[in-house]
Amino acid sequence: MSAKLKLFLIVILSIFATAATGVYITQRQPSEAVSSLNNGQVPQFSDANIAQEIVNSERANYNTIPLESINSPLQGSDPADLAVNAFDNMDSTLKTRKVEVFYPYPNQALVTITQIEPAKNFLKAIKYRVELTTFGRSFFVSSPRVWQIVWAGSQVQCISGSSLLKPQSTQICQ
Repeated sequence: MSAKLKLFLIVILSIFATAATGVYITQRQPSEAVSSLNNGQVPQFSDANIAQEIVNSERANYNTIPLESINSPLQGSDPADLAVNAFDNMDSTLKTRKVEVFYPYPNQALVTITQIEPAKNFLKAIKYRVELTTFGRSFFVSSPRVWQIVWAGSQVQCISGSSLLKPQSTQICQ
């Protein structure tokens, strides 16, 4: 076989392999059903709606924090770091902080940050909930995912000194 024929066969096989890989990758990606709206509105799509906005029943227990009021980056590679940096306005010597990360779906993360502050006759527990979603990867496929904060909320509970087991969320903490 001549060198030109070998080179031609390699190029042809490479083209077919690339096409087959492209078909395989597009077949593996989940597709979302698109339904038409009868009222004439254009459907709105966002990463936050992929899995029914994570858990709306939990959101009801929190006061929404506008994302515009967060002075730290809303995008990054680590959900826990993004959430902690968004609410890192505390003096760590006076308060206790607990950070939990939960991944309900592969492209979503829930981060809860619980800060406990000692006060005169009670403990003040501030709980932040941060919902994040992925929207791709940084430069290379092997790079970590890029996460973005899509919702944030907070709640305050007061725990009296005599009953540390029963939070009193209706009491105003001062």
